[in-house]
Amino acid sequence: MKATSQQPLPSLPLFSIKGVQMRTFHITWFMFFICFFGWFGLAPLMPTIRTEMGLTKEQIGNIIIASVSSTIIARLIIGRLCDLFGPRKTAVWLLIIGSIPVFLVGLAHNYETFLLFRLAIGVIGASFVITQYHTSMMFAPNIKGTANAITGGWGNLGGGITNMVMPLIFACIVGFGYTAEIAWRYAMIVPGVFMLLIAFLYWKYTKDTPAGNFNEIERLKTAKKKFSWKVLGDWRIWALTFAYAMCFGMEITFDNVAALHFVDSFDLSQSSAGFWAGIFGFMNLFARALGGIMADKTGRSYGLKGKGLLLASMLLLEGIGVLLFAQAGSLMLAIISMLGFALFLKMANGVTYAIVPFINKEHVGLISGIVGAGGNLGGMLFGFLFKSTAISYATAFQYIAFIILAVAFVVLLTPFKKTRKKTVAEKELAIQA
Repeated sequence: MKATSQQPLPSLPLFSIKGVQMRTFHITWFMFFICFFGWFGLAPLMPTIRTEMGLTKEQIGNIIIASVSSTIIARLIIGRLCDLFGPRKTAVWLLIIGSIPVFLVGLAHNYETFLLFRLAIGVIGASFVITQYHTSMMFAPNIKGTANAITGGWGNLGGGITNMVMPLIFACIVGFGYTAEIAWRYAMIVPGVFMLLIAFLYWKYTKDTPAGNFNEIERLKTAKKKFSWKVLGDWRIWALTFAYAMCFGMEITFDNVAALHFVDSFDLSQSSAGFWAGIFGFMNLFARALGGIMADKTGRSYGLKGKGLLLASMLLLEGIGVLLFAQAGSLMLAIISMLGFALFLKMANGVTYAIVPFINKEHVGLISGIVGAGGNLGGMLFGFLFKSTAISYATAFQYIAFIILAVAFVVLLTPFKKTRKKTVAEKELAIQA
């Protein structure tokens, strides 16, 4: 029998760094946090960048689309790479390669080059798949949903912190005598440096599994042997993909447009707009974890079916909240409704990835990548609404609310339940038939 230290943990000692499981837990959520910081570091600075480059609403919309669209393909690839080579190597290479456009985006001086850099930076959003995959390897089924939700939520917290901190870094650089046009470029060096530091920590202090790295436990050969695209025939995967498009897709959309919306609709300064946009992201400190905890408790009593109903409920409440936000006529009402839909949105994120690891345990990376890519697909499609010159941002939010409500009913009708493995006799009968 293997030692306890080589088994997935059945509990979550949140403030411990003892053992490879908890070291990995903290390093992987912080890795995603830093990637999120780099991914959306430009969003709160867009009022300055818009003025400098003379960007139109349509061009800003294209930039928003670019920032999330490249992540769609990246998440699909990263999920499969995790299955093949392990999350440790995959994370380190993603951090090193992804830091390059973060460092160099300051070289952009017009719309076209800025768009290309934004597209390249979007690749680091695939770090989420690594976080969820790696956490799933380290914790037992009874606590997996909670662990996934906390790492995902604390990582997503980077989206809130960057909205608060990047304007301060920008202001600090301006205070040293640099112009605004130079300050935003230097500000992006900060997340780039942190990405390289976390790459070192990831390589030195984590393992692919509690029992060791993939090459040490001969998992590489097993992963290649077991892989089958037939897993994609499971409708539950696509229901989760749609669901994640509505919750995480809405989250990254809001991270991208919130500062501009508050500046344009309520005449806030760049710093004030960044603060309120940051509050939205800051709720990841607890809200996504709350969703994972509720999903684990629901799962113990009602199984995957109960988790599916919980997810549908969270999406329904999120949609109602977004609709109220779209119709808010004052800053106070906008903030209150934002906090409401943010709570249910982030809880839905947590519930989604409390279901993902149980769909097919042999293809966790692939399914995590597909569902994660769905989140970015939603963000990309929502970006087209904010690109349109025919509708306002408020109207775009209203359309999104109706789409979220529709997907909530799709999830409600999806039969989430564990699939039973066929016996040898059943397989023989199926072949004969």
